[in-house]
Amino acid sequence: MRKLILFLCFFTVSLMSCDANISPVKPRILVFSKTTGFRHSAIGAGKLAIMKLGKENGFLVDTTENAAFFSPEGLKKYAAVVFLSTTGDVFNAAQKASFEKYIQGGAGFVGVHAATDTEYNWPWYGKLVGAYFVSHPAQQMATLNVIDRSHISTKHLPEVWKRKDEWYNFKDINKDLKVLITIDEKSYTGGINGDPHPMAWYHNYDGGRSWYTELGHTEESYVESNYLKHLLGGIQYAIGK
Repeated sequence: MRKLILFLCFFTVSLMSCDANISPVKPRILVFSKTTGFRHSAIGAGKLAIMKLGKENGFLVDTTENAAFFSPEGLKKYAAVVFLSTTGDVFNAAQKASFEKYIQGGAGFVGVHAATDTEYNWPWYGKLVGAYFVSHPAQQMATLNVIDRSHISTKHLPEVWKRKDEWYNFKDINKDLKVLITIDEKSYTGGINGDPHPMAWYHNYDGGRSWYTELGHTEESYVESNYLKHLLGGIQYAIGK
């Protein structure tokens, strides 16, 4: 009996040791920054910042400007995809179909700044990202109103957030968006959307999760603590549980 008890104790301790050595699988995201229109100088800084966020917050980051990644085989290992200031038409028909199936399978999407200046002739994408870019005035200070501070991407922000960036006007705004941040058009020159003028939002779309922030044109954004926490929260939302 004593030998049996000793054996069971040894077996239990061995199992506990094995469990302690098993590391959880880290989620992996793909940062996509292909441009066929305007090329934002902050893309490089954005990639480095997201890689640093991943290292510090437990997710892996791959970066590419190769649309061939958008195939069933290429996308299957990613929990979410980040469109980092993409512009213009970036996909062929097969790549569009693969991305639609990827989102329909429950994956996440993050759009940063010029992601709304992308694929104007693809209505599915327009609804996924939430709106399309129309125009912008010169970069200037403006007042942002954080109207939903319950979300992981905005809970750290002040209710009134003043900062300098490039402020987009939008068209074809999806009515199903859950708006997180609006901009006060009276605080700067050149806004044409009126009130409310959304700047960041999220929504469930076609089986997946979508989060977008208009912020992030400037290189300085990618060393700004409040902005980086905002972007991190969006990525974490898109990755999901």
